[in-house]
Amino acid sequence: MDILLLIIGFILMILGLAGAFIPVLPGPLTSWGGLLLLSFTKAVSISTSFLTITLGVALLVWLLDYFIPILGTKKFGGTKYGMWGTTIGLLLGLFFFPPIGIITGPFAGALVGELVHDNKNTHKAFKAAIGSFIGFLFSTGLKFIVSIIYLVLFLQYFWAQKNSFIG
Repeated sequence: MDILLLIIGFILMILGLAGAFIPVLPGPLTSWGGLLLLSFTKAVSISTSFLTITLGVALLVWLLDYFIPILGTKKFGGTKYGMWGTTIGLLLGLFFFPPIGIITGPFAGALVGELVHDNKNTHKAFKAAIGSFIGFLFSTGLKFIVSIIYLVLFLQYFWAQKNSFIG
């Protein structure tokens, strides 16, 4: 049973890394699931406080993932139209134009939202769209870093008890 938990946990780790780039998969939360499964093995002892803290980090990153592109839009001078456009663009890009739409959707949405608000100021609209894109890149990077950290922790716990799994 331990080997099965280890394998499924490792698969969750890999899916967590993919989830850093694919919004449908909550990257760090998926990776955390791998840590949780590893903790259920007889060979590895992971404290409840460690699991609670890592879950808290994963949840925080998951929530921030929805707000960072919006905040990037606002920071670069976008209005509520640009922020709504960012959100709508992300959703449309995700569902209708994957995978490239995941990247271009927030940018295009912010641009369209700002142009709807003030169609004469294309420079401001473009600047807000750039802010949205930077926010998206930052959010993706954050998810990837947390997922990598969780993978390293998973491997460290496994490596410390590898003999218990192998023989």
